[in-house]
Amino acid sequence: MLIKQMYTGCLSEAAYFIASEGEAAVIDPLRDTEAYLEMAAQTGSVIRYIFETHFHADFVSGHLDLAEKTGAQIVFGPQAATEYRVHIARDGEEFQLGKIKLQLLHTPGHTIESSCYLLYDESGKPYCLFTGDTLFVGDVGRPDLSSGGFSAEELAGYLFDSLQQKIKPLPDDLIIYPAHGPGSACGKQIGKETFSTLGEQKQSNYALLADDRQTFIEKVTHGLSQAPPYFHINARINQKGYEQLHRVLERSLVGFTVTEFKQHMRREQVLCVDTRAPETFVEGFIPGFLNIGLRGRFAEWAGRLLPYHRPILLVTDPGKEEEAITRLARVGFDSVMGYLQGGFQAWLEAGEPRDMIITVDPEEFALDIPYDQRMVILDVRHETEHAQAHVRGSINIPLEDMRDPVSLMHIEDHHNLYVHCETGYRSVIACSLLKQQGIHNLRNIAGGFREIRQQPQIEIVEEKNVLN
Repeated sequence: MLIKQMYTGCLSEAAYFIASEGEAAVIDPLRDTEAYLEMAAQTGSVIRYIFETHFHADFVSGHLDLAEKTGAQIVFGPQAATEYRVHIARDGEEFQLGKIKLQLLHTPGHTIESSCYLLYDESGKPYCLFTGDTLFVGDVGRPDLSSGGFSAEELAGYLFDSLQQKIKPLPDDLIIYPAHGPGSACGKQIGKETFSTLGEQKQSNYALLADDRQTFIEKVTHGLSQAPPYFHINARINQKGYEQLHRVLERSLVGFTVTEFKQHMRREQVLCVDTRAPETFVEGFIPGFLNIGLRGRFAEWAGRLLPYHRPILLVTDPGKEEEAITRLARVGFDSVMGYLQGGFQAWLEAGEPRDMIITVDPEEFALDIPYDQRMVILDVRHETEHAQAHVRGSINIPLEDMRDPVSLMHIEDHHNLYVHCETGYRSVIACSLLKQQGIHNLRNIAGGFREIRQQPQIEIVEEKNVLN
């Protein structure tokens, strides 16, 4: 028996490859499926099943592409309704895979069709549970993302029953393999580990410690942040179907000369995105371009900040074009027109204009604070991050809110704007957004709050016991 967790850090997403005696299954695959096909080849296995735990909201699943390439059967739990052929399993249905078997447990709560898969080893003993978004390390799936007509409170009630009746009675030594780890917006306080045991979760997970139904509902629904706008789009794509990834790549991997690129930039509604690293972008970029660096949570921030179904032009490091297009497709962006051949260097060599972002280090920022009367310190971290600790006097506008010009209405031309996040990735995105909206008197603080708080002369306000 082989169980391989295939974790994608930028999406905090875990898919699973399972094999026994030449037969394999994949649980919750990403849209780019080559890794699963390679794993099948390496193990000499035939992929028979593609198990989906629910209609994912934070990424486009690879179930359709993988089924097309392998002939594997796509399996969903009860109450899943799709516009393509799948097997809707009944609660408790078993699937043989070599010398092991998997049993579907319908566990509504995160969504109405959410299901877990209980794996029995060669001896028939329950070995692990693939929990999807029903149970995370330290948390459970939020009940407000894809309700199917149910309120968050109603789904939270279903989730309580699922945990109490289906999961808690299982053995304490059962390994828990969730679909997400830390950083995912599918939960509100997911722990740092990507797997655990049920016994550990019974002792430490607030959701499993709550034995009272109403108390559980209140805890699970309290403190939920606003769902990212692309979540409902991705859930609908996963339910209705999508274009094969290889066709998206064929259409999008088009290199433009500088002259052609400029012509396309003038098109109405076009989105101009530069995927280079933040520290490279600040040194020079095409005016008006938004920076979302490939090295960070690229697909997630693209989903949060870019409107869907508008044409996209890319500037990447040469050789990174396919990666950028693939990672955009993971969250449902299929409208890339093409990229700038030769990258930003080709733009410079053609004598075209460039913009820059002034960057200051925390030491320089600390020296400026007492003397700059027009200074405005903009913290673009999440509200909970700012509440836990922040520079005294800073204003908090989370990056995901900055798409709305109303959020910036109190920033005026005469302000000297100093922008920071936690490490420097989000603040460069924010600076490029500000420049798109005509705000140019700004400085990016290198290293972000993590480095700022190391400066003893900067006053930090810290709050205790901030609830997420």
